[in-house]
Amino acid sequence: MIKRFIRRVLGLERKGPVRLGRDKHGLSADQLSPGARKVCEVLQQHGFAACVVGGAVRDLLLRLPPKDFDVATDARPEQIKPLFRRAFMIGRRFRIVHVMIGAETVEVSTFRAAQVVPEGEAARVQDPNGRVLRDNVFGSQEEDARRRDFTVNALFFDPATGEIIDYHGGLDDLKRHTLRMIDDPETRYREDPVRMLRAVRLAAKLGLSIDNATRAPIRRLAPLLEQVPPARLFDEMLKLLLSGHASACLRQLREEGLHHGLLPLLDVILDQPLGERFVTLALAQTDARVLEGRPVSPAFLFAALLWHEVLQAWRAQERRGERSLVALESAMDDVLERQCEKLAITRKLTATMREVWALQPRFEHRAGQRALRLVETPRFRMGYDFLALRAASGEVPADLEAWWRAFQEADAETRHAMLLPETGPKKRRRRRRKKPAAGAPAAPAE
Repeated sequence: MIKRFIRRVLGLERKGPVRLGRDKHGLSADQLSPGARKVCEVLQQHGFAACVVGGAVRDLLLRLPPKDFDVATDARPEQIKPLFRRAFMIGRRFRIVHVMIGAETVEVSTFRAAQVVPEGEAARVQDPNGRVLRDNVFGSQEEDARRRDFTVNALFFDPATGEIIDYHGGLDDLKRHTLRMIDDPETRYREDPVRMLRAVRLAAKLGLSIDNATRAPIRRLAPLLEQVPPARLFDEMLKLLLSGHASACLRQLREEGLHHGLLPLLDVILDQPLGERFVTLALAQTDARVLEGRPVSPAFLFAALLWHEVLQAWRAQERRGERSLVALESAMDDVLERQCEKLAITRKLTATMREVWALQPRFEHRAGQRALRLVETPRFRMGYDFLALRAASGEVPADLEAWWRAFQEADAETRHAMLLPETGPKKRRRRRRKKPAAGAPAAPAE
């Protein structure tokens, strides 16, 4: 920061972008996806500028596989769409184009302006705290770079020339493994508070350290997350949890003071010894699955994060004399109602979470038809995985999980042999008195 200030005062501030050829950075167009190469090629053939931008360039430089490839261009959306057979304009705040190339979807956006335009034109609209509500202004490549959040996300790669174009020192920051905000961090966080969560996620995922000036305002501005729509918070939280580095992300969320308002119950969960071990195991298993390329269920993960709150409320209601299953239903309602005020977990996910939670008391019954029926239920496998997690954390006996593991893998004959004997008195079946036939005399009263 001091060096940049001195250079600015002495008039030595770098003007224009740094352009590095392939011999300097080592990337080639062959490392891009076929769809991204095709989109850039078509746009450039029609006289437009087109570059791959953002996370894909950053990840390639870090030798990481990009999740997707985004293209930025000076062509307007209405100019982009006719150039491709399958292209769709989406978005209301800012129109972008999704181009379908085979099975790949390439997001193509027009360069956007970073500054407020003169009155009378389509300018950005902000709330009293500085959050941008509408920002639909086209601009130049330089303005587009400045509008982006972090320097490492503002790198452009031109597949035609092989150049990387860097306006804000992102290449140097990548070499230093530093995550730095473009322009004044406090202003940028006020424009979009979700950038604070993104800083934590990217730092944990990429192994970067957050620049001191970028980190400084976060704890103080954390309450701004209260103003972010719950659906947007949920999307960002899902990215964080499924990043493959969820454990590190949540630890850093707590260090930066960002856990309040995101998962309001997280502190309570982690303050319980069994709860902390349970959540740590769930996050570690999720990270392993993501990094191995195996599918992950967001419903299972959210069910794990909130389970000990459900468990605590369930036991409290049982102590007040409520029947066990009724108490569990009430506990699930209470926890989900409070959580969804801050984080808009979709109904589809909450329905699955409920099923997984509701299966847990049923695993305690290993006798008769109840055990046989349980193993045939649609959510049995997910419920069993949840039980295994509980056993690994010491919450339930290990032999309970071992019995169900063997039971589900056994054949029908072995399953029947494994069933435990019924306990407790059997219910007497009431004999139904036959109704007298029409016209027959009624039976005498005893």
